[in-house]
Amino acid sequence: TYDLVSLLRDCYIKWPAEQVDDWALGYHQLALQSRILHEEHDDPALFLRWFDLMGVQRHLKAAGIFARLNHRDGKPGYMGDIPRTLSYITDLADRQPDLAPLCVFIDNEVLNRL
Repeated sequence: TYDLVSLLRDCYIKWPAEQVDDWALGYHQLALQSRILHEEHDDPALFLRWFDLMGVQRHLKAAGIFARLNHRDGKPGYMGDIPRTLSYITDLADRQPDLAPLCVFIDNEVLNRL
């Protein structure tokens, strides 16, 4: 799911969430049909959860890299991409309630300091 998240939830462009879900579920079906995914993983809701959680990991990593480029390397050009990148995480609060504390932290402690 890492490559799929990289394509569909890119740090530089934001597609409509419903379209992203449709594309992700389309990939899920193709992966099942071509046996990239085993049939025991046929639950679309579970696949979207995996997709969301992989996105959290990817976007936290990307936001950290953008901050490092600014603070260590003196390249502030990516700082403007951090709010969009982190919005992919905060947008998940309703769909993945167990991420709500992380979303609140990002909203209150991170985004307010950029």
